[in-house]
Amino acid sequence: MAATEIKTTGIASWPQEERPRERLLSKGAQAMTDAELVAILIRVGFKGTNAVEMARQVLKRFGSLRAMVEAPVIALLEVKGLKGAKAAQLIAAVEIARRVSVPASRGQLIFKRTAAAAEYLRERMRGLAEEQFRVLYLNRRNAMLEDSLIAQGSVDAVRPSLRNIVARALQVNASALIAAHNHPSGAAEPSESDRMLTQDLIAACRPLGIKVLDHVIVGEETTFSFADSGVLDELELLCLAPGELRQHTKLSLKN
Repeated sequence: MAATEIKTTGIASWPQEERPRERLLSKGAQAMTDAELVAILIRVGFKGTNAVEMARQVLKRFGSLRAMVEAPVIALLEVKGLKGAKAAQLIAAVEIARRVSVPASRGQLIFKRTAAAAEYLRERMRGLAEEQFRVLYLNRRNAMLEDSLIAQGSVDAVRPSLRNIVARALQVNASALIAAHNHPSGAAEPSESDRMLTQDLIAACRPLGIKVLDHVIVGEETTFSFADSGVLDELELLCLAPGELRQHTKLSLKN
């Protein structure tokens, strides 16, 4: 009987060459179906459903392996039979996949364009169940010094501390930073509080010579960049002192 056929008996009763773990070790991971790989992670199913059948049900629920990996934790926990150790193992594997998508050597990661930083943050933050506020600290070459989680919590409850953001920038000797937060179940549209926070962050960093390059919002489907939208420029003008604003106006007219 082929391994792709639906079986209602426990996997332990299958011929050894058809069991997922044995197939992986003998044939290699590339030879495995998505369902077989997920079955290895969850190990056992529930009454009347073996691990492979359960894995097929999980994949059918989300539509694809990628969608499962990007699904919030709460969605995984809603799957029938996916509790306790099975849930922990699958969630851990999902997080490993998320982290693997992030470059291993962050010190060599240089953001030459704001779009590149937005893409990095989208891969880092999409599909999270909770809201996070992160800051990428950069040196003078825009190479990443640190990707720091500043705050995390339930939606609309995350309030990052400007003091902590600036203090960490000084600790790592950052010349610039990119702020980011996610909207776990909503659109990537900035709220008035997002605008105010960005303006306050610019105002706090300017006297210290630290440049705020962007504030990225990662939504369920899209990403918003304060820099690429032009909003960041507007907020920077609001932070200029009267003398600086006059000088900026002269330069703008001259250009």
